Amino acid sequence: MRADHYDSFAQSYSRDNESGLFNAYYARPAMLTLAGDVHGRRVLDAGCGSGPLLEALRARGAVVTGFDSSPVMVDLARKRLGEDADLRVADLSLPLPFADGAFDDVVVSLVLHYLQDWTAPLAELRRVLKPGGRLLLSVNHPRILESSDPSADYFSVTQYSDEYTFKDGQRAVLTFWHRPLHAMTDAFTAAGFRIAVISEPPFSPDTPRELLPPQLGDRTAFICFIFFVLDAH
Repeated sequence: MRADHYDSFAQSYSRDNESGLFNAYYARPAMLTLAGDVHGRRVLDAGCGSGPLLEALRARGAVVTGFDSSPVMVDLARKRLGEDADLRVADLSLPLPFADGAFDDVVVSLVLHYLQDWTAPLAELRRVLKPGGRLLLSVNHPRILESSDPSADYFSVTQYSDEYTFKDGQRAVLTFWHRPLHAMTDAFTAAGFRIAVISEPPFSPDTPRELLPPQLGDRTAFICFIFFVLDAH
C-alpha cells in the first residue's frame, strides 16, 4: 500500500472510527485495557491515524508521541491533539526518526497487517523501546482470511483485499497481508521480544446493541482482531 493511500479517504475513515463497532467499541478499548496504567510513561503510537488512541492515552497521563505515513491523517491528529503535540509523518517500513530506547511503550494498532515483511519494522520498534519496554499491537485475526477467500491457504503469507463503504458513501479498497499465528509469533521472537499476552477479547460492554450483528445472539465476543503484549528483552 502506498504511504499516502489513506489520504484519499482519511476524513471518512476518521469519522467512522469515532463511533464504529470495530474501533470505538472493540480495538481501542482492548488496547487501552492491555496498556493499563500509563501515567508518566513515554508512549509512541506507531500508525496513529487521526489520533483517537493517542488522545485516550494522553488523557490517562501518558507522555505521547505519534506518527503516521499519511500526512492528512497527521493533520487530523494535530487538530485533535493541538499544535504542540509531538506528531510526525513517518513510514514504519523505513528507519524511524527516534533515538534508541526513547519510549517505555509502543502501541501499533491495526498497522502491521498492511506490511508483507515484518522484519525491519519490528527491529525498528525494538530499537526505539527501552530495555524492558512493551510493544502492544493488534492485527487482523488470522482466521479473517477465511471470510474473504475460503479456498485460501491459512499457512501461507497471503495478500488479500476488502472494499469498504463508509457512512458518507465514500469507498476504499484496503489490501492486507494474512499471516498464520505461528508466523506472527516467530517474527516477534526473532525480533527480540518475549510474548507476554495473546488476547482475543470481548467487545466493550458499552457497545450499543444496534451496532452488533444480529446473528451474534447472546455471545460477547467475535473474531475480528488479535492482540499481543510483547516485552523487549
